[in-house]
Amino acid sequence: MIKNLRITRLLTLGCLVMGLCQSASAVEIAGVKLDETVHVANTELKLNGAGIRVKAIFKVYVAGLYLPTKKTTVPEILDLAGPRRLTLVMLREVSSEEFGQSFMTGLNANSDKAEKSKIVNQTVKMGEIFASIPSIKKGDTITSDWVPGSGMLIHVNGKQVGEVIPGMDFYNAYLKIWLGDKPADSSLKQSILGGKG
Repeated sequence: MIKNLRITRLLTLGCLVMGLCQSASAVEIAGVKLDETVHVANTELKLNGAGIRVKAIFKVYVAGLYLPTKKTTVPEILDLAGPRRLTLVMLREVSSEEFGQSFMTGLNANSDKAEKSKIVNQTVKMGEIFASIPSIKKGDTITSDWVPGSGMLIHVNGKQVGEVIPGMDFYNAYLKIWLGDKPADSSLKQSILGGKG
């Protein structure tokens, strides 16, 4: 009887530990699980923060930013030289045209004329990527990785879309859609920076 009680306690403790380990390996937001860590360019990146993009009354996607080390300010994030990843997991279907328009609106709102003039070619390449995707469906995952020495890689559901887009200035302009002075969603910005949102 005592032996059975000890086994039961050990099993219960084991289940609790496993449950804690599992919950520590992923963050769940709006039913979407984001890994606590990912690997980009042979570097482990940690989830800096994550939240939901809301437009009007609609939840559009869950966004998570991965960095080599956690950062709480936009300048710290934009100054990072190492790999980075922005993950978007769609909560509803969005046409590539609508997604592309949101990209351009965010880029124009958060980059000045001089900055935009330096990234014209990259912006065109990004437009070609949007044009190659007919629609982005609920549950689709889009990752945008910065790989030093290479550029920005876009994957949809794990498959690379388009060519590598060079230039950290473009990747930073892209991140400023969510982190700039006029972000797509100010609550999401705070969440990505590791705040409560």
